[in-house]
Amino acid sequence: MPFFDLDPLLETMLDAAPGISDLNLSVGRPPQVEVDGALRPVPYAGVERLMPYQTEMIAMRLLANKRDLADKLVKTGSVDLSYSLARRTRFRVNVFAQRGSYSVVLRVIPNKIPTVEELGLPEALNSIGNERNGIVLVTGPTGSGKSTSLAAIINKINREKAMHIITIEDPIEYLHPHQMATINQREVGADTQTFALALRAALRQAPKVILVGEMRDVETISIALEASETGHLVLSTLHTIDAAKTIDRIVGVFPKNEERQIRTRFSQSFKWIVSQRLVPKVGGGRVAVCEVLRSTSRTKEYVQEGEREGKSLLDAMEDGVLEGMQSFDYELERLINAGVIDREVALSYATNRTNLQLKLETQSGNDAGPSIKAKAPEPAPKRPQPRSDMDDLIER
Repeated sequence: MPFFDLDPLLETMLDAAPGISDLNLSVGRPPQVEVDGALRPVPYAGVERLMPYQTEMIAMRLLANKRDLADKLVKTGSVDLSYSLARRTRFRVNVFAQRGSYSVVLRVIPNKIPTVEELGLPEALNSIGNERNGIVLVTGPTGSGKSTSLAAIINKINREKAMHIITIEDPIEYLHPHQMATINQREVGADTQTFALALRAALRQAPKVILVGEMRDVETISIALEASETGHLVLSTLHTIDAAKTIDRIVGVFPKNEERQIRTRFSQSFKWIVSQRLVPKVGGGRVAVCEVLRSTSRTKEYVQEGEREGKSLLDAMEDGVLEGMQSFDYELERLINAGVIDREVALSYATNRTNLQLKLETQSGNDAGPSIKAKAPEPAPKRPQPRSDMDDLIER
């Protein structure tokens, strides 16, 4: 079976369904694609289940002429890289060892860089590019759309501002052509050894905007703070589920005796924290639901002093709608009322299921009891509804 001829296999998998986010090649299973968070088998050349030698051949084909990455795979058991399918698309690839064989997952990267509007993200995110310095974090679980959201923000800056932008990625995902801005994209492994080394070097390369693919360690976070304090706008991602957990993660990587200092520095440096979750929509597809925390005098105080009774970031976000802020549950409530997502599905994704359920029951006139009072939420500002034909873009 000609598995060294990889491109026809990938073409067949991409043609299997619209809106594919990932290709999955695992031993003991047929080739599979992921659509709306669920795996689907793809028949290929009569193969019912992939054999260990076949996935190894695929891995070696992907790693051809990449000796350093092949060595890293053998030493560490996992490696990230990018792969291009001529005239079709690009992939972010992870090859990893499991039970003595190799598996491969390829994340589909669209050729067209989406806009904030096309992704159905809060319109307020378009103003991130107007920040002159500071830290902007987009957070969420794997596959929640963090990289795509950052690409949309970088794309807007690229179209509108004549400045130098440096991206540091592992691997490079979206390819940004020079427009008004000049963009240099560096890949960990190919162009630099680590995020931290590239980020420190970037301070001498005169950028106005620096995108760091991921805040992975204390060194990278420390240099990002330094860069934001010296006049750079730093954009990055973290695998955290909401704004409060993001701040806890930033503070928690440093020694306990530095907590006060780090809280003060971060409270002055952060500009936006955007957390994303992908939630199934009524009728199919998924929508990106965002929590948005913005830097104000109130939120700076809560970050610096820590949350306590009567002073929570959640309260600040729910009171800061006019400043572009919103909480997950506030946005879930809006989408339920708009008929975009199902009530039970929304409750399963809620930050505080009980509170959201109480609000919904109060709205429908089915209060839990006469002694329970819940304040009805103010109407959220109107924003364009997510376009269903962009679901596959949201998933990046």
